[in-house]
Amino acid sequence: MSASAIYILDSKGKVMISRNYRGDIDFGIIDKFIPVLTEREEEGNITPLITTAGVTFAYVKFNNLYLVATSKKNANIAMIFSFLHKTVEVFKEYFKEFEEESIRDNFVVIYELLDELMDFGNPQTTDSKILQEYITQEGTKLEIAPRPPMAVTNAVSWRSEGIKYRKNEVFLDVIESVNLLVNVNGTVLRSEICGAIKMRVFLSGMPELRLGLNDKVLFESTGRAGASAKSKSVELEDVKFHQCVRLARFENDRTISFIPPDGEFELMSYRLSTQVKPLIWIESVIERHSHSRVEYMVKAKSQFKRRSTANNVEIIIPVPNDADTPRFKTTVGSVRYVPEENATIWTIRSFPGGKEFIMKAHFNLPSVESQEQEGKPPIRVKFEIPYFTTSGIQVRYLKIIEKSGYQALPWVRYITQNGDYEIRTS
Repeated sequence: MSASAIYILDSKGKVMISRNYRGDIDFGIIDKFIPVLTEREEEGNITPLITTAGVTFAYVKFNNLYLVATSKKNANIAMIFSFLHKTVEVFKEYFKEFEEESIRDNFVVIYELLDELMDFGNPQTTDSKILQEYITQEGTKLEIAPRPPMAVTNAVSWRSEGIKYRKNEVFLDVIESVNLLVNVNGTVLRSEICGAIKMRVFLSGMPELRLGLNDKVLFESTGRAGASAKSKSVELEDVKFHQCVRLARFENDRTISFIPPDGEFELMSYRLSTQVKPLIWIESVIERHSHSRVEYMVKAKSQFKRRSTANNVEIIIPVPNDADTPRFKTTVGSVRYVPEENATIWTIRSFPGGKEFIMKAHFNLPSVESQEQEGKPPIRVKFEIPYFTTSGIQVRYLKIIEKSGYQALPWVRYITQNGDYEIRTS
């Protein structure tokens, strides 16, 4: 990876903390970063990478702070950005917020963290749970320096040894977000499913877990690609795993085998670029009566199976910024006007599959027409459907293997929710 140095700059570009790992770049080069960035902003040409005087600056901005890495080599820039974002996560785990005040209050701990996070420009331990075992905010008060846990030097750096629970349990959530864009004519312009498998692990010892999914590639490689298997299998794209997964084993036989971290983590994420049938279909009729009023008729229809139910559905309908005196009528749920967002929000707590509901809204408009030509923002929909996945992904098995042979309880839950779910209006 070869990052030469890491800097934390305040909102004015002044260096708050820095750590030089390789010593191959003049430390004062950071003074050129803010002037070049300001010049780029004025030109409207902002990029996450800036190169000047033979040095490349990679940076992320968070709460008006800049976390900057410098390099003069042909570095793995994707890994540098991944490291910068991971560093922000670690600081947030330690200090709750990554902001100027928390940096100024914790100089000593931050220097200790920077020494452990990276060594000679290469990432080391970036797991905050492991770091918190031997770098604490009370570290200066300890008479005897704590020894680094075995996990730091162990092959399994994300899990410590000697973990014990009275009740051994694993909770696995399959969460899918549906991104959808529908045009005025009802044609689906863009649709995709972004999924994640999140786990909460409360297991003693050093267990090995094996997870089986209805993976299309697996079914085809094992000769189970019959008509019924094809209909029930899912072809996953852009799969990204947590570092604990044995990638060689997955490439070889598609088995997801791993020794899990303790507690909560994201095991994997995936994406499916597929034609998604809109789960909640919205039709809208908007009648504008110039200089007097605007009327809305919005019809919402659930297009999933009757045995499923969408919870906490919110249909966000944009209205003119000069609308007033709202009146609503609906067959179900509640409607409220949110003037600061220039929107009406129709809330339906429980929306069963195969149902259709209607909401009507009436707004007065000022007699003087606004000079500004308003755009036409889309209707947005928020929802959550438990025990349901759009892609059809299924957990076929979750095996827990531990040398002591204890019994463990695996719990699996499926959730589908909205991502960027928008319907354009006429």
